[in-house]
Amino acid sequence: MTARRRLLIIDDHPLFRKGAAQIIAMAREFELVGEASGGVEGMELARRYKPDMMLLDLNMKDMSGLEVLAALRDVLPDTRIVMLTVSDEADDLVAALRAGADGYLLKEMEPEELLAKLREAAAGQFTLTPRLTHLLARSLREDNRPRRPDEAGLTEQELRILALIADAKSNKLIARELGIAEGTVKVHVKHLLKKLNLRSRVEAAVWAVKK
Repeated sequence: MTARRRLLIIDDHPLFRKGAAQIIAMAREFELVGEASGGVEGMELARRYKPDMMLLDLNMKDMSGLEVLAALRDVLPDTRIVMLTVSDEADDLVAALRAGADGYLLKEMEPEELLAKLREAAAGQFTLTPRLTHLLARSLREDNRPRRPDEAGLTEQELRILALIADAKSNKLIARELGIAEGTVKVHVKHLLKKLNLRSRVEAAVWAVKK
């Protein structure tokens, strides 16, 4: 028989802890070894029990889940730490992953879906609430984009074309204004999109206006 995965919950909402404990009790492969009502208590229990898995809330009154994660990641390198939160903000998601979280799940999940995701984490997979997949992909793309025009390495001609794209000019109008062939404009647009890590003229126009 496969050993049960010992699990610790750290969350400052009593009702949610009780609900999570009931969900975990539904699965034979998990054993709840402790519940903590805050980050400080959670770190004490984690060091005492050395659980196989932890469910960690992101926002708690005494300290944030990211602080707890940072404090325990090196101490318990083999413990699977999954963030369980109400926050679907891209910054929180990316920060948790960079801090070493093994998963990021939203509390809105149905019990059966939560158990399925915990099984993924227990099996060594990174687990994520499905609707956050696109949010994560977009955030990672944005992280790879230049923060300012001068960081992009655009040529003077590409900068001129980008400004005209931001003015909603078509390739044909850009070609006419700059006195070059429309095909040449298309080549420049392709190159500047690649340099900016963008996928379309619309994204380029939005980026240019913002920057």
